[in-house]
Amino acid sequence: MINNQWYAILSSHKLKRGKVVGVRRFGENLVIFRTDNGQIGCVNSLCAHRKASLAKGCIQDDHVKCPFHGIEYDVSGKCVYVPSEGRASTQDYTRFRMKNYPTKEIGGIIFVWYGDKEPEGEPDVFDVITDSSYAYDHIEDTWNVDYSRVIENQLDVSHLAFVHHNTIGRGNKKVCNGPKVVWLDDNTMQTSANNEIDKGQTPKSSEAAEIKSTNLTFKFPNMWLNHVTDKLLIFAYFVPVDDEHAIIALRFYNKFTGIKFIDKAISWLGSRANKIVERQDKRIVETQIPKKTAIAIGECLVAADLPIMEYRGKRDRLQKSGK
Repeated sequence: MINNQWYAILSSHKLKRGKVVGVRRFGENLVIFRTDNGQIGCVNSLCAHRKASLAKGCIQDDHVKCPFHGIEYDVSGKCVYVPSEGRASTQDYTRFRMKNYPTKEIGGIIFVWYGDKEPEGEPDVFDVITDSSYAYDHIEDTWNVDYSRVIENQLDVSHLAFVHHNTIGRGNKKVCNGPKVVWLDDNTMQTSANNEIDKGQTPKSSEAAEIKSTNLTFKFPNMWLNHVTDKLLIFAYFVPVDDEHAIIALRFYNKFTGIKFIDKAISWLGSRANKIVERQDKRIVETQIPKKTAIAIGECLVAADLPIMEYRGKRDRLQKSGK
């Protein structure tokens, strides 16, 4: 993991008002809950008292209540009520305090701050997730690899003609010009496929290649955008479950007609296509060893892997600075 970052970890539609949801994130079991007044809390799942799971609990007076002995915690993880000792109790329950994770909700996505420092500003998001002119559809799938491997797959321009030979990689374009990689800011990189049919030519260098209008942009630590056209965008975030599991959340955004219900139907169909492409990737990526990426893991990289090299380098630097 990269410490001290905002991570997109859950779609808002999965957390209804007054509900508690148990999830596994960052290799830990957590509960995320939305109080009746709309506040969101995220704490470790095991009650400090007898280590029962709060995921089986409920919301009571805007607190999450343990199902075992009724102990209640607020959104900051502070213990506010121990029923066996009565509401008149003056006991100090500091020892009951749960580890909590600051949260933000933007564009129908719940973000959690992972790290030991205080949160720094707001999550840096793609504009499309808050742009109401687009309609979108949302799908998810769990992969049996670390989230870093899923991210790298979305930056890989040379697998298209092979893994996706009958979908988005049709045309037998195996030769990779570049690819070029540019950094839009300290935490945002962009690249695009410049692939051609092999006619015996020498591939262009990364410097000579170009960023096309159809391009890929990645924001650390876990968001990605495929700009197909101004009216069609495919967005994803890669949820870190643990070292051997990740969730890819995909959204198909469009505003082809400007009529919401029609564009919503188009997005629903687009998501079905996304799922076919995603499953083609999943079948191969789940075979990769090791399941988590790093700078030196025994792979023989080539020029077409430049986006992956850039990702690994930046990830390594952020991991070291986060410590």
